[in-house]
Amino acid sequence: MTSGQQAIRALADAMRDTSGNLPMLPAIFPDNAAPIVRTGTDGVRELAMARWGMPSPTFALQGKKVDRGITNVRNTASPHWRRWLAQPSRCLVPFTSFSESGRNADGKPEPVWFARDHVRPLAFFAGIWTGWTSTRKLAEGEISCDLFAFLTTDPSAEVGSVHPKAMPVILSSKEELETWLTAPWAEASRLQKPLPDGALTIVARGALLDGAANDEVQPAG
Repeated sequence: MTSGQQAIRALADAMRDTSGNLPMLPAIFPDNAAPIVRTGTDGVRELAMARWGMPSPTFALQGKKVDRGITNVRNTASPHWRRWLAQPSRCLVPFTSFSESGRNADGKPEPVWFARDHVRPLAFFAGIWTGWTSTRKLAEGEISCDLFAFLTTDPSAEVGSVHPKAMPVILSSKEELETWLTAPWAEASRLQKPLPDGALTIVARGALLDGAANDEVQPAG
C-alpha cells in the first residue's frame, strides 16, 4: 500500500485520522499492522491501524496456544463471520497492489503482483474488523487489539490464471465504497463478486516487496 494517507482519506471520505505517520508499505504480512477505513463508535469515518487477521473459529484453535488469525473471509453464511457483517464492523482496506502465489518457468513458487494498472492506483478491498483479546504470539502474551480481514470471491480471469481458488473482493467505485460501509447486509452482500475480466494487470513477479524496480511490464492474460 504505497499511497499516502491523505489520498486514502480523500477517496474514502474519512474525516478523522488516527493512523499516525503512515509510511509507504511495499509489503504487508499477516498479523502485521495496516491501515483500514471504518466508522468510529461516534459515527465518524476514520482512517485507523489494525492487525491483519480476524479471530479464528473455536474449532480451529483446539490444542493451540496462539491464534494467528484468519486473513480472508469467503463463507459469509458461517455463524463465526455473521456477527461481523453488520455496518459497524465493515471496513475498507486500502491497497495499491496485491500478490498471489504463482509458479515461475521452473515450477518454483513466486509471488505474482496484481493492480488496476501499472500506475498502481489506490483501490480498496471490502473488509471487516473487530476489537479482540487473544494471544497472537507467545512472546506477547494476551493482548487486546483491532483486527481486520477482507472478503474473497471467485477469481477473475487474470487472478484465476495464477490462483484459481479465489481473489479479494475489490470495490471499484465511490458508490460501492459507500454501499459497503453504510448499506444493510442484504444490499452490501451483492458486492462479494469478482472484478470483470480485464480489470486487473500483472505488474510484478517474484519479489516479496512490490515496487516499480521489480516491474516486468507484463500485461495480464
